[in-house]
Amino acid sequence: MEWGSVPGLVRSAVERYPEAEAVVEGRTRVTYAELGARVERAAAACIANGVEPGDRVAIWAPNTLDWIVAALGAVSAGAVLVPLNTRFKGAEAADVLRRSGARLLFVTGTFLGTSYVASLRRAVGEGLPALEQVVVLADDAPADYRTLKDFLASGEGVGTAEVRQRAAAVDGSSPSDIVFTSGTTGRPKGAVITHAQTLRGYEIWSDLAGLRQGDRYLIVNPFFHTFGYKAGVIACLMRGATMIPQPVFNVDTVLANLASEAVSVLPGPPTLLQSLLDHPARMSYDLSALRLVVTGAAVVPLTLVERLRDELGVSTVLTAYGLSEASGIVTMCRRGDALPVIASTSGRAIPGTEVRVEAPVGEPGEVLVRGFNVMRGYFEDAAATAEVLTPDGWLRTGDVGVLDASGNLRITDRLKDMFIVGGFNAYPAEIEQLLSLHPDVTDVAVIGVPDTRLGEVGKAYVVRREGAVLTSDDLIAWARREMANYKVPRAVEFVRQLPRNASGKVVKGELRRTAAG
Repeated sequence: MEWGSVPGLVRSAVERYPEAEAVVEGRTRVTYAELGARVERAAAACIANGVEPGDRVAIWAPNTLDWIVAALGAVSAGAVLVPLNTRFKGAEAADVLRRSGARLLFVTGTFLGTSYVASLRRAVGEGLPALEQVVVLADDAPADYRTLKDFLASGEGVGTAEVRQRAAAVDGSSPSDIVFTSGTTGRPKGAVITHAQTLRGYEIWSDLAGLRQGDRYLIVNPFFHTFGYKAGVIACLMRGATMIPQPVFNVDTVLANLASEAVSVLPGPPTLLQSLLDHPARMSYDLSALRLVVTGAAVVPLTLVERLRDELGVSTVLTAYGLSEASGIVTMCRRGDALPVIASTSGRAIPGTEVRVEAPVGEPGEVLVRGFNVMRGYFEDAAATAEVLTPDGWLRTGDVGVLDASGNLRITDRLKDMFIVGGFNAYPAEIEQLLSLHPDVTDVAVIGVPDTRLGEVGKAYVVRREGAVLTSDDLIAWARREMANYKVPRAVEFVRQLPRNASGKVVKGELRRTAAG
């Protein structure tokens, strides 16, 4: 189906599924017609407050109905969405706001015991010259910020015709969002993705997954991540499925939601699925409606896939691989694939894309991707773009993988040394950069090490300043104050010097061998 743009998709969903339940949040139940009206009201407020086509609008909040409305409202006003990771500390959020030039920010009030507003105000320091307004998704806000209620009220002078005219003017080739992702330098880079890329990618995802009208979709994957926003919100809009956003991963809440809302679709990382299966009270919940599970590129044990099918009766379990620079979707298994293929690979290239590995079939090499899904480039960073996009359109993913004779891709390593902590991508260069700010640290290297609960966690090898008495507990406690929790190393080992090669680069393979014992 040709929607043209994300605002076009929203309008289409309202017309096709007006009475269907669009979003369930606790006792709040919103139909597609009601969601459309809320989105238009948010778009009107954006227009009334000076948001112009192409302006960046950021959102720093967990999975909620307000997130959906604010984000879709901004995009319907022609803005480019900049989602911020809810695990960020204030300084990390301020850096992305500064680099993206966001004019408007939607921010949650208090989440997980942290005041995001206070965190942001502390971090702003020299200010964010482009940021004109901050809207707090709560009942109260500081004097210089606004509540969502006040913000929405400010758009009442903007008519429906003007809102729809603005939405209709959004072109498929226009950027729909900029997802900031850290690379080997540790400096955040914003992958620019268009409306057309988003819609084509997640129509394919919906087709391959078999998402359908009437599905009830528990969205635990965070909205700031492509997997949550696009494989979640966008896909549900395409199919008329019901979105059930869950702000925090908590297995008890997942079980309660699965049972009470007769959830049929649950994408998520293997750690989520494993903890669900192993929950001691699982048998007391009715999970019979669950029919579709999609998980990410992390290693998926064959026993996990078997248990989902055998113990929970899940008819479709699929694995996929993607990255922000390729619209979040590159390869995917197909329904009907054998269990070993689903468990040991991330499937085959999606239609409209090519995947190749710089090595013979069956041998590991860097994974390259070419197709409609590859980003326009990194936002205002031509040098970084040139490093990953070849002149003939191939994206260097930085991931190492193996292609089998059938074209199934298995990710085996990461050139970027990235590791995945409970479903969150952790980048050693970024963590090293932050740890090096500690006055007693003169040199540092971080690697990922196996962890039974989270899959992988960080381990830091640190060279102390001469005469310093810094302990591992001291440094870990300091790190918890300075960076998102998933980035914090769980272990610190002090060394006299780091192993380096002739060109001065740290030999991380040696550190991994040391860690493996």
